[in-house]
Amino acid sequence: MRTPFDILAEYERRSLAHAVVLPEREIAPDQYRGVGYRVGQRRLVSNFGDVVEIVQLPPMTPVPGAQPWLLGIGNLRGNLFPVVDLKQFLEGERTVLHEGQRVLVMRQPGGDVALTIDELYGQRSFHESQRIDPGPLAEGRYAHFIERAFHGEDEQDWGVFALSLLARTPEFRQAAL
Repeated sequence: MRTPFDILAEYERRSLAHAVVLPEREIAPDQYRGVGYRVGQRRLVSNFGDVVEIVQLPPMTPVPGAQPWLLGIGNLRGNLFPVVDLKQFLEGERTVLHEGQRVLVMRQPGGDVALTIDELYGQRSFHESQRIDPGPLAEGRYAHFIERAFHGEDEQDWGVFALSLLARTPEFRQAAL
């Protein structure tokens, strides 16, 4: 008599026997791919390797004596991390939080950090021929984090925002007043 496990194992064996292996897609060396999002009026894109995940704004607990851009400590699946209002950190203007608010969870030394964004666009790809001068995208505090930009097929300009530089900025790492 076959057990349910034996039946499932047989299904798996038969399924794998018919599986088609797709060739891996290689990224051209003159192509940039990343996660697209908006902060304020700027469309930004960041490296996939710097973004752990994108989730809805988690429940938060305020932190007394913290900078106003530190919204609190969030809890996601039992993991605690700071939640930062990226727009307020960069522009001094608070993000209007709403139901369904998304955050980018950014990898940084010592633990992850969630960053509020105004809008999520998903994956974006740019060819080197679309590269432009960052110009107004890199004005103000953005100048420290945007070194290049692209003009997308959507006729929008996208600044490449270096989350890894943000994570190493002393002011960002020191959230106490």
